[in-house]
Amino acid sequence: METALKKLALAAAVCVLFALEVPVQAQQFDVAFGLGTVSSSSASSASGDHTAQSVGGGVYPAFSGDFLIRHNFGAEGEIAWRAGQADYLGVQPYRPLFYDFNAIWVPRLGKYAAAELLAGIGAESIRFYNPFFQCTGFGCTNYTSSTHFMGDFGGGVRLYAHGHFFVRPEFRVYLIHNNVEFSSGHAVRYGASIGYTFGGPL
Repeated sequence: METALKKLALAAAVCVLFALEVPVQAQQFDVAFGLGTVSSSSASSASGDHTAQSVGGGVYPAFSGDFLIRHNFGAEGEIAWRAGQADYLGVQPYRPLFYDFNAIWVPRLGKYAAAELLAGIGAESIRFYNPFFQCTGFGCTNYTSSTHFMGDFGGGVRLYAHGHFFVRPEFRVYLIHNNVEFSSGHAVRYGASIGYTFGGPL
């Protein structure tokens, strides 16, 4: 998770530097925190090149943030992870984590609502937990990771309930390359977030 957070922070820093090049009145920055779950093929539907283990189920907290730079277009990043560990094939605890970086379009739907449409790339990182710690010169961990490149797309609707605060029902579709640890290379995360808009027309 530490590596994923560092990558997300780096992407956010790049977005900040880029946003500083445009006029202040054109900027909008949004942050949100939410909860959801992941749905995927059942373990019984696994084919010959996938393991009989579904990535679906569990509660997934998620953080997201975006910069809208021009004409409601911008850049967005997010990270979501399974809150609790699950049993992999009944023998080893594991936790999936998804992070992605997207282009985003946020058209207004009136004074108190806006849509979100986004697409981009990222990765699924699976933490397999061990009953012991492994140490290197950079620290100690009790897990090994398996990371897979993925594409993603999704959307949501921001409903501004009070001032710049919004509630956002949302979904993400993950297309995961070579996701052999699970029953499918496709997964859907859906849920809702609470967020705040800095700047913008409200």
